Amino acid sequence: MREIIKMVYLTRVEHFNAAHRLFNEQWSDARNNEVFGKCANVNWHGHNYELHVTIKGEPQVDTGFIFNAKTLGDLIKDVIVERVDHRNLNLDVDFMKGKFTSAENFAMGIWDELKPHIEKHGVQLHRVKLKETQNIYVEYFG
Repeated sequence: MREIIKMVYLTRVEHFNAAHRLFNEQWSDARNNEVFGKCANVNWHGHNYELHVTIKGEPQVDTGFIFNAKTLGDLIKDVIVERVDHRNLNLDVDFMKGKFTSAENFAMGIWDELKPHIEKHGVQLHRVKLKETQNIYVEYFG
């Protein structure tokens, strides 16, 4: 008889603040303003981001955890938050250089940065959810 795998999902939430500007260098200011609105402000704008990182795995026999939640929080802070908090995504964040700093691209960049650090601990990265505002969030499942 085959053993049933018990997949459990764990989500850790972290917060940070960052500024950015959405604009296409190939377009005129008028076109950028038409498409991106206030987000094209030449003096940047900021968000109070809420980052949800969900991992999945099987509970360990000796702890009942799939992964220690505090350790996951520390990892997210070290790999992401310390690099983006109170920074300009367009200018200061290496993994966003040369990319549109949309929430979609930012979530994918966060995924790419986190994945190797998480998977070396024997669990899988399942989802990155990035809340940019009260009304807007993106989810990326890799």
